[in-house]
Amino acid sequence: MQIYEELQARGLIAQVTDEDVVRDLVNNGKAVFYIGFDPTADSLHVGHFMALCLMKRLQMAGNKPIALIGGGTGMVGDPSGKTDMRKMLTKEQIEHNCQCFKKQMEKFIDFSDGKALMVNNADWLLDLNYVDFLREIGPHFSVNRMLAAECYKQRMERGLSFLEFNYMIMQSYDFYELFLRYGCNLQFGGDDQWSNMLGGTELIRRKLGKDASAMTINLLLNSEGKKMGKTEKGAVWLDPEKTSPFEFYQYWRNVADADVLKCIRMLTFLPLEEIDKMNDWEGSQLNTAKEILAFELTKLVHGEEEAVKAQTAAKSLFSSGDAENMPTAELSEADFKDGAIDMITLVHLSGLCATRSEARRNIQQGGVSVDGEQVKDIARTYPMDAFKDGLVVKRGKKNFRKVTVK
Repeated sequence: MQIYEELQARGLIAQVTDEDVVRDLVNNGKAVFYIGFDPTADSLHVGHFMALCLMKRLQMAGNKPIALIGGGTGMVGDPSGKTDMRKMLTKEQIEHNCQCFKKQMEKFIDFSDGKALMVNNADWLLDLNYVDFLREIGPHFSVNRMLAAECYKQRMERGLSFLEFNYMIMQSYDFYELFLRYGCNLQFGGDDQWSNMLGGTELIRRKLGKDASAMTINLLLNSEGKKMGKTEKGAVWLDPEKTSPFEFYQYWRNVADADVLKCIRMLTFLPLEEIDKMNDWEGSQLNTAKEILAFELTKLVHGEEEAVKAQTAAKSLFSSGDAENMPTAELSEADFKDGAIDMITLVHLSGLCATRSEARRNIQQGGVSVDGEQVKDIARTYPMDAFKDGLVVKRGKKNFRKVTVK
């Protein structure tokens, strides 16, 4: 099976234009493709994970990835999928985030010897002359067509700023620049990017003529990646300082039964023949599938050693309550009042609940235990010396912290 057919079999392709051309490009290692990442935080998250895995697969098949960091577009913000305008970042924040992205991407993509490129659209967007840009690029975009794009529709009622309205033109211009500078002939994105991607193709065709049309192909990546990585506490990050390897492992270990095989197909590099044998798995076998998924993805992001630690910790926790390798939280003496700490503060500062009100609710509903004892009394306190060997605080069935004092 060639790479394009494998992408289809893994459920990664939702829609594609000029399929025969795309198939020829990727199956014969002729694709120079890009995926964009706006540096809105200092870490990539699980929502980016599918894109990184896709880039890795295509590079392994001989194609050349371009990781486009949106140092320029990040100063505007993509309105796609958003109900409110993004928080504006400074140039310094964006540059810091770009550097963090690069370190994380190098775990997935081989940038040595020109096998892949990492470029920043700030290199061409920030130096554009506004009037020249309007004259050169503006005539190729219809405002009526832009307003009809799905990425703008959901923002129209609440208000779409002119700043954000420019995002489609800027992303389209990215493809144009990448085509001219690096021979980029393919772009990937989720369905919320479809209009922006078509804009880039149309710009190249209008500026360079129909002869370029066969080299400006859009592929719509399955949008499942956009749904991943959201929890009640926020995003699941690839940075171990933000989401520990244990927490990362547990996120995948806890996926819904209906999603586990889909995730294994889309995200792991296990052979399809091996995955197909899992199609009829049910009951406890699905738990085994979840463990396989969690281990493979933790190994991919954090390395095999951390994956083994996370898996061992999870199994020991749920079988015997052993706290070795459990994620930890540290309290300071300042967190104690008169030498003791109350339950609400303990649960909140352990990181098991994002707010004190959430901690209060979980305790009163019987969802919290300390060293195996269910505690429903929010007035319960623990002296500092009780933390000498660490207390195991548990929320729900699968969220643990070993809490110690500095």
